[in-house]
Amino acid sequence: MAWARSMLRSGATSFGVLAVTFWLLPGVYASGGPAALVELMVVLALVGMVMRWVLLGVAVLVGGIGVLALGTVLQAIVMYTGLLISDGVSANNFADAWVASWIAAILAATINWLADAGSDDVFLRQTLRQMARSPLDEPPNRPGVLIVQLDGLSEPLLNWAVKAGNLPNLGRWLRNGSHAMTGWHTGMPATTPASQAGIMHGEVGQVPAFRWYEKETQRLVVTNRPRDAADVEKRISNGRGLLADGGVSISNVFSGDAPVSLLTFSNASLPGRSARGYLSFVASPYGLARALVLSIGEMLKEIQQARRQRRRDVYPRVARHGAYVALRAVTNVVLRDLNVSLIAEQMSKGAPVIFCDFVDYDEVAHHAGPLRPEAMESLEGLDRVLGTLHRLADSAARRYEIVVLSDHGQSQGATFRQRYGETFEDVVTKLVHVPEDDGDPSADGGSNAEEWGRVNVLLTGMAHQRGVKGAAVRACAPEQRRDRLSAGRALPEGQPVVTVASGNLAMIYLTGQPHRLTLEDLDHLHPDLVPGLVRHPGVGFVVVESAIDGPVAIGEIGRHRLRDGHVDGIDPLLRYGPHAARDLLDHQGIAHVGDIVAVSRLDRGTEEVAAFEELVGSHGGIGGWQTDAVLVYPATWHREHDDIRGPDAVYRQLVDWLDELGLRAAPSAEPEPESVSV
Repeated sequence: MAWARSMLRSGATSFGVLAVTFWLLPGVYASGGPAALVELMVVLALVGMVMRWVLLGVAVLVGGIGVLALGTVLQAIVMYTGLLISDGVSANNFADAWVASWIAAILAATINWLADAGSDDVFLRQTLRQMARSPLDEPPNRPGVLIVQLDGLSEPLLNWAVKAGNLPNLGRWLRNGSHAMTGWHTGMPATTPASQAGIMHGEVGQVPAFRWYEKETQRLVVTNRPRDAADVEKRISNGRGLLADGGVSISNVFSGDAPVSLLTFSNASLPGRSARGYLSFVASPYGLARALVLSIGEMLKEIQQARRQRRRDVYPRVARHGAYVALRAVTNVVLRDLNVSLIAEQMSKGAPVIFCDFVDYDEVAHHAGPLRPEAMESLEGLDRVLGTLHRLADSAARRYEIVVLSDHGQSQGATFRQRYGETFEDVVTKLVHVPEDDGDPSADGGSNAEEWGRVNVLLTGMAHQRGVKGAAVRACAPEQRRDRLSAGRALPEGQPVVTVASGNLAMIYLTGQPHRLTLEDLDHLHPDLVPGLVRHPGVGFVVVESAIDGPVAIGEIGRHRLRDGHVDGIDPLLRYGPHAARDLLDHQGIAHVGDIVAVSRLDRGTEEVAAFEELVGSHGGIGGWQTDAVLVYPATWHREHDDIRGPDAVYRQLVDWLDELGLRAAPSAEPEPESVSV
């Protein structure tokens, strides 16, 4: 009788919402009393069902942004039609009906959320109904794999959270033996693009950081800009990525050669024409309206939590205001629900492998701190998502196994600027004796570009739409902002030095020289630069290529030759763990690495770093938990190696598992078909 209770609750909610809406708004009338509202309820349910099917049909014509626009007025169309058909109710005009429709939708979403004590049960039921509309061609006995990336989550933190009982779904999988957990070492750089290049394509030699400078083209590359990501993917793809054989990429940096890419940086376009998950999210009263309600709650929560940090004088901390308040709502509510809808759609279609990145925890941990209550709440929310996906898998077209992994961890600490009153770029500028009015030496202008990656994809997808829809977005977006969203940025001529930062990793490029400079070159051109950097208390060490000794890590009172391990003085890598020398040597072999690579100090005892960006939780270099990623997989699967080192090793392990499940096709001599982004 669960369906009867659900119908009764839905009817009571709808009646109450309509009564409040008609009482609040002077432009809509219910002269027929309660009976008229009951009739309107039935009519709205029938008309809404028809209208949503119409929207699914016209999506082929209007595309993703058209569906989004139609979704915002769909409820108004349904309401206005219902008011015209039903007796005893009316509205002054369409505008009043539009306002009434959104008030009703928001009230319904709020009531259902409160009734379920903030759970996702209503959204889950709606998604399950959507999946049920896709009839299965055959019994779901074929294997399938859903890979969920929890961005920025370190293995030690996940281990602690499971032991503390804070993650009931993931904890249950591990305790009942259905899944096993292991850590893996990311190496350097500990960033999402570098890790996904390895995990999705098995290639780790083309991404030296989150952002870098290319001397050949004299431009900055930032991997969450869609055009830059597409260019990098061309370099790393051989057509046999992790998702090449019918897989789906959702909200990732790179596609893994998936035939279907949704909200993926390297193939940015807005879902729409064939993505029913996106359509149901936009058109459903429990989709977009629910997301709006919860987004407001998330923004209020962020404001309150930031104020609490300031009031308690929590240290270290960074400013949490302005655009980040809205960004948190986008990542922790809108994109989370949209990702679940898209996954549900692909599971109902029977996609053999689905890979989706959830950035909720990573974004909150950057600003609040990876161990703080706000970040742990976000992680608990992602555990609920895993529970939802597990329940959705029961209605899927395949027998899906769920793999959970992270791309890196995070390390906490007061930033370089907070500690020393100046940015790392300021220090470099002084040491190379560049006049301050010669332009910003930071190639990224000091902005934390990683934060806006998913929003960039949405905007870029809209701007790349053809016809009137795309033109409207291009006209509304400022030219400078669009350039930053979609293209690698050429730097001003004559800028002698470029400094780029990714967490506590920074790379310095002397732009006047077309090749990578050696230590001897640097000492000749800028004799104060390397000695000045290693003497600074915020710098742990720098790495340069010596014409005599090869790559060498230089600290204030010691040197470590990376190729043979010889140390003069006190080893500058002593605090950075057993993998530090190997990580740095591997990093020196990546294309476009800087003339100088700098890694910030690592505090004794706390293992806190001094990020070169204004982020209290950071990653990119080495030190702390940022290189400690995690892999959770079905316990019955055989793991080839106990020690997984590097994202390319994760790729090989995942490919082995897919081979064992029969989900990898033999390599073909014929060229691969072009990917279709929807």
